[in-house]
Amino acid sequence: MNGKNFFICGLTGWCMEILFTSAGSLIKKDGRLIGQTSVWMFPIYGMAACIGPVYRKIRRFPALLRGALYSVGIFSFEYLSGSFLKKHALCPWDYSDAKANIDGLIRLDYAPFWMAAGLLFERILVRTDRRRETSGNVCG
Repeated sequence: MNGKNFFICGLTGWCMEILFTSAGSLIKKDGRLIGQTSVWMFPIYGMAACIGPVYRKIRRFPALLRGALYSVGIFSFEYLSGSFLKKHALCPWDYSDAKANIDGLIRLDYAPFWMAAGLLFERILVRTDRRRETSGNVCG
């Protein structure tokens, strides 16, 4: 994992979260489409840069299986990071009111969204790696 990919994934995650929470506003009939995120989420999303090295090992797997594996990884990291932040009263999310939650830290019904997010990060990281290889800058 390199710093550039960490930064790209952090920014991508922030943007996805703002769009996702804006869609939640629309569902609540709030036409202002206010989306939100937290600074704490940047390093959490940045860790999606780990998908690049994982992809190199599983690239021959079908996309659905890769997405499922990414979803499990994202759930795991969401639970671990959320537990740490919650212990320090800093966790920006609380899924306790959702039916399919585990300790208020993950929502199992979000699995399809995390699968899609993992595959999106995969595409971004593959393109970034290809550009780096083409430009001759393999150290990134």
